Amino acid sequence: MQVGSASPAGQPPPYQPWAAPRPSPWPVVAAVLAGCWTVAVTVGTQAGGWITDQVLLAFGLDRIGWLWPVLGLTTVVLVGTPALLLAVLPRSAAVRATGWVWLVAALASGVFTVLRVVPPVHHEAYLAGLAGAALLGAFAVRWSARRRAYPRVSDPVAGAAPHGDSDAMRPEVGDAAPPGDGDAARPDVGGVAGPIGLRRESRRLGPVPLLAVAAGLALLLPWVWLGALGGLLETALALLAAAAVGVLAATLLNATFWSAFAVGRPPRPARLVLVGGLVAGVALLLLAAGVGQSGAQLPALLTLPPAGFALAALWSATWRPTADPADATRAGRAATGWLVGLAVLGPLAFTDPEEISLLLVGTRDVPYWVAVAAGAGLTVAVLVAIGYAVLLARPKARTPSRRVAAAAAVVLLVTAVVVDVGPGQPGLHGERLLVVLREQADLSDLPAATPGQAGRDARAAEVYRRLVATAERTQADLRRDVERLRLDPVPYYLVNAVEVDGGPFVRAWLARRPEVARVLVSQQLRPLPAPAGQTRGAAPAPTGPEWNIRQIGADKVWSQLGVTGSGIVVGSSDSGVDGGHPALRAGFRGGDDSWYDPWNGTRAPTDKGGHGTHTTGSAVGRAGVGVAPDAQWVGCVNLDRNLGSPGHYLNCLQFMLAPFPAGGDPFTDGRPERAPQVLTNSWGCPPIEGCDPAALLPAATALDAAGIFVVAAAGNTGPWCASIDDPPAPYADVLTVGAVDAQGRVAEFSSRGPVPGGAGKPDVVAPGVGVVSAMPGGGYAALDGTSMATPQVAGVVALMWSANPALVGDLPRTRQILRDTATPVTPTYRSGDAADACGGPANVTGAGQVDAFAAVRAAQS
Repeated sequence: MQVGSASPAGQPPPYQPWAAPRPSPWPVVAAVLAGCWTVAVTVGTQAGGWITDQVLLAFGLDRIGWLWPVLGLTTVVLVGTPALLLAVLPRSAAVRATGWVWLVAALASGVFTVLRVVPPVHHEAYLAGLAGAALLGAFAVRWSARRRAYPRVSDPVAGAAPHGDSDAMRPEVGDAAPPGDGDAARPDVGGVAGPIGLRRESRRLGPVPLLAVAAGLALLLPWVWLGALGGLLETALALLAAAAVGVLAATLLNATFWSAFAVGRPPRPARLVLVGGLVAGVALLLLAAGVGQSGAQLPALLTLPPAGFALAALWSATWRPTADPADATRAGRAATGWLVGLAVLGPLAFTDPEEISLLLVGTRDVPYWVAVAAGAGLTVAVLVAIGYAVLLARPKARTPSRRVAAAAAVVLLVTAVVVDVGPGQPGLHGERLLVVLREQADLSDLPAATPGQAGRDARAAEVYRRLVATAERTQADLRRDVERLRLDPVPYYLVNAVEVDGGPFVRAWLARRPEVARVLVSQQLRPLPAPAGQTRGAAPAPTGPEWNIRQIGADKVWSQLGVTGSGIVVGSSDSGVDGGHPALRAGFRGGDDSWYDPWNGTRAPTDKGGHGTHTTGSAVGRAGVGVAPDAQWVGCVNLDRNLGSPGHYLNCLQFMLAPFPAGGDPFTDGRPERAPQVLTNSWGCPPIEGCDPAALLPAATALDAAGIFVVAAAGNTGPWCASIDDPPAPYADVLTVGAVDAQGRVAEFSSRGPVPGGAGKPDVVAPGVGVVSAMPGGGYAALDGTSMATPQVAGVVALMWSANPALVGDLPRTRQILRDTATPVTPTYRSGDAADACGGPANVTGAGQVDAFAAVRAAQS
């Protein structure tokens, strides 16, 4: 018996939803698993790559050039393979759109990641490359989208019968492709433009793009508040790169993509936001993984993915029954570009990737504030996504008028400006350039030195005169030209060089000048929203000579030889010195030429980081921590927040050769007769700070010629061989110090030779594990490092020269005594492999551990 009526002859029966086969859930399950896999691989590779970079930096090793290209290729293969399968195998339009978008995003992320082969010091070149790659990627996606067959899904704008919840493509739902990026209005839709988007006749930003601008500015606010801009060119290129990434995102997450998730008639906004937003968030995660140098991409991994839900809500607002398809497409595309571009601008423009470093994690420095900004950005992104979903993606929701949306964008723009000039760090804070001239002062024919302090002072005065004369004669034309360009030149004489403002174009112009040997990048730290805080010590105050003082025999020098370092001045170039510390207060030489702070301009000895107070205390501190407790000290700040630059290292070394009063001119107001006799330098200038191997070599040569004894830390990049490589440690004219523990074993972190040029390094070693010394605020702390060993050797030299003033300025004889009286120590190696023996024990232990008692007795005799 028949049920119902038969169809007319020659026509197919009407579509009966209850008769349709139930779709398979496995494509959706596969998409969910692929999404989880994509997130895990992306976050894992990005975090792992950054940690690898930081470990290499901490050990003083070079960046692995192939690391990021390999990680990018790994991401493309591991993420792109399942995405490709999703794009071609299932019948579900939504799943295929998901696979296509993730595949393209993975390819873009892989290309962007390769750009990290550009060294971070050349940030402008990286940003230019990122901008170009993103624009080329957008062009390639658009070209490919026009050539490939779009999934045949319903047109939510036209109001055609939609596909079912299964997203299975059925011929009877219509075969018109949704409005693409270049689609014009179709006759079956009508030409009535609704009050949304970008009107064809006006090209003004409509309410939906303006709401996207407001959301993007909200995401940018934490970075405006907590970060700081770089140089002018760097900032302009960051803006261009962010805009290009926004264009790529808008091309990728286009109307075709969102149509795949617009189910129902009219489309159901909740599904569009929840499902489409989630898929878009994973795609944005992939894009974020490639945007920014190593470290700068990490906060974007948090803040950009939630923007996918906000984009879904914005796109749902473009699909109204009265909307013109072309205007709706333009509105959605503009909204995507603005929101994504502003979201990635923060970490791109307001942080220096070289400062997102584990070396600064111990204080409230850039890594801390980047983490705070990322957390705030994540919170803002989630709130924006929820707010826009409630505002725009409800059934029968009304899009705010253009006036309201514009008011929101203007309010947030004004807020960003107020925050920047108020609690933020306004202005540009780009790197500077150190221009090293070809001609350096000739110090080869100095007259023979007279033994003792008077002879040392006369020799230092002659060296100072020649250095200044050479600099003034050879720098005149260069300084005149850069002053005309307002590049704020700062001249130096210890190394014949001039520091100026400028980026890659200025650098190229300077490098072509005939008097210029080379141009180095002199790093500048971007300001923090709040002081990093002062590092203090928690160790109890010493009750007698510390173990390291006893191990080198300095206590016996005091008690048996009656020598405590009086009459000698030790110069400390470091993070500063707490001049009020009980162990150091009485030792400060005083006067108007005993303290210099080129970083912050402080007028009295102070120290925030603690490193300089600790090292100075180990050299001349009282209370049982210093080797020469009655020697005096002078100080200079060449490290700020544990980082330095070639220019500031030179500032302090010049001050040590010829101290000058506060506000004085180093060229005309220097007082070489007030130079300290011994310098302790627990720092090195690696390439990340701008130095090349010869950057400070003329300075070391000049100080040696002036009769000033320079002691330098070997570095903490052992147990690798040839790890003494950061100036000034490799130079023959400085005494390089490694570290040993209380058992007389060379510390594994102590850097080793050999060094280029054949000089034996380290020269000697001293205790450097668990060394107790002064810390800011009157406390004490036990620290490890060759930094701790170095000032003890400077203190031994102070004892020697105090015991025999005729030895002052006699650097060869002093070095020889230190080597001859050193005691054997036990070397340590990376492994039993002969290649890890560093060419022999001398490249690990030097001459041995300094013996203060034996050295002072030899000096007396």
